[in-house]
Amino acid sequence: VQLVESGGGVVQAGGSLRLSCAASGRAFSSYTMGWFRQAPGKEREFVAAISWSGGSTAYADSVKGRFTISRDNAKNTVYLQMNSLKPEDTAVYYCAAKVYGGSWWSPRLTEYGYWGQGTQVTVSS
Repeated sequence: VQLVESGGGVVQAGGSLRLSCAASGRAFSSYTMGWFRQAPGKEREFVAAISWSGGSTAYADSVKGRFTISRDNAKNTVYLQMNSLKPEDTAVYYCAAKVYGGSWWSPRLTEYGYWGQGTQVTVSS
């Protein structure tokens, strides 16, 4: 599976962005998909995950109520709608496919086997 993120950019605090992650390969619809982010000087962290069917989602506490993850299996694409953006949301955002582990979702990077190259999101104050 190859993953390509898009939709990043510069936005003022309080604004919105929608990130997209386009996947190649027929197995896309069988994977839980996740979004992660990495700010300068910090470790990569979990943001959100969505089950293969789209019926279940999970979010980090820091984005709950502001971000929404969704997917369109017909288009092999997962989305991250980000509203009420804050300067602390500034980071490179990555999408990933969960390949390992028994639970349907996990915040652990090691359980995701395919990663995109990332897209930069900058929120100005």
